[in-house]
Amino acid sequence: MSASHTVLKDDSLLSRTDRLFFKLESLLTLVGGIVIFLLVFLTTANVLGRWLFSLPISGYIDWVEQAMAFFAFLGIAYTQREGGHIRMDMLVGHLHGRPLWVTELISVLLMFAITLVLIYGSFLHFLRAYQIGDSSLDINLPTWPAKLVVPFALTVLALRLLLHIWGYSRAVLKGGDDPVAVPLIEDTASVAAAEAESVMGEVSDERG
Repeated sequence: MSASHTVLKDDSLLSRTDRLFFKLESLLTLVGGIVIFLLVFLTTANVLGRWLFSLPISGYIDWVEQAMAFFAFLGIAYTQREGGHIRMDMLVGHLHGRPLWVTELISVLLMFAITLVLIYGSFLHFLRAYQIGDSSLDINLPTWPAKLVVPFALTVLALRLLLHIWGYSRAVLKGGDDPVAVPLIEDTASVAAAEAESVMGEVSDERG
C-alpha cells in the first residue's frame, strides 16, 4: 500500500544535493504535465472535428502513443523522491532506527540494480529504432524520440536512487529516526494533521 511521506532537510552536502536534484525532477514532472495538458486539447479537437465536420485529426492515435512515454516516465524520479510509489509497508512501518534504514537500503540497492538493467535494455530498444528508422503506422512519426525518453527518465531515477543509497547509508551509520534526503513514512495522525492544516489554510485564503 502507499503511505504519506516527508523529506527532511539540513545544511549537509547530501541535503543540498537532494534539493538541487529535486529541481530537475520537478521540471521533468512539469514537462510531463504539460504533455498531458496538450493531449487533452488534442483529444478535444479530435472529438469535435469528428463530430462537427466528420474530420478527425490525422494520426491522432500515433500522437497519443508517442506522448504516453513522456507523461508515464518523466515523473518517475520525482515520485520516488516523494515516496509516492505503491509499496507494502505493513511490516516496514513497525521498524525504527537502524533496522528500518538497513531494510530500506537493501530495497533501494535492489531497485538500483533493476533500474540499471532497464536502462540498458531500453537504450538498446531506442538505438535499434533509431538505426532502422522505425516509425508509427499511420502518419509515419519517428518513434525514437519517445523511446529515448525511457532510458533518460530511468537514468534520472538511477541518480535519485544513488542519493537514497547515500541517505540510507548515512542513516545506518548515524542511527536515529530523522535522516535527511530520504522519504520518511508518516503515521496516520501526522497525515490527518497535515491534511487538516492544508484545508484550513485554503479556507483562510478564501475568506481573506
